[in-house]
Amino acid sequence: MFRDRKDAGEKLARALAKYKNKGALVLAIPRGGAEVGFEVAKHLNAEFSLIVSRKLPFPDNPESGFGAIAEDGSTFIYEDAARWVPEAVIDRIAMEQRREIARRIGALRGGRPLPEIGGRVVILIDDGIAMGSTMRASIMLCKKKGAKKIVVAAPVAGADVAREIARMADDVVILEVPRFFQAVAQVYRKWYDLSDEDVFEIMSRPTGKKPQAT
Repeated sequence: MFRDRKDAGEKLARALAKYKNKGALVLAIPRGGAEVGFEVAKHLNAEFSLIVSRKLPFPDNPESGFGAIAEDGSTFIYEDAARWVPEAVIDRIAMEQRREIARRIGALRGGRPLPEIGGRVVILIDDGIAMGSTMRASIMLCKKKGAKKIVVAAPVAGADVAREIARMADDVVILEVPRFFQAVAQVYRKWYDLSDEDVFEIMSRPTGKKPQAT
């Protein structure tokens, strides 16, 4: 159990101590991952930014999704789930999420490009991994950009998803893998939604490393 995302980030940073002062790049998935990622980057003395990826929601059930798309267009789709969604609908939903990604890059990252990824150790952070589609799309982006090593780190994840993510990443650090995992919020005493303004404020805090934009 974590008090809040700050507490989770501090504990996650301790579990990632071997990457401290190693020139790693911490990329958080907003919105919830931003607060956790900030704490990790601060304690590791690592460069910090956001990687924007979005769930592709079912048209009749937006809380659930059939995949995700990252800001470079890298797309992960669950094969079985996608069978229930016509290709034209998939294209429409992907376009809608591309527009939201562009909006978030402007609102949350100030329109700045991703830092240089090629040849670097990249630590991907979220406040928890439920289905894992946005994380998988983010991993795909980092692979395309030539990351030297991809580390996935989160306070909590389901066992099956953690194993699947481990097959894609070079290293996986998960603090809690509950036997009965229903939602990320279940491991936080204080759970709250973050607004665009909250994330922008987090990104304005100093972490000790300035972004190295491409």
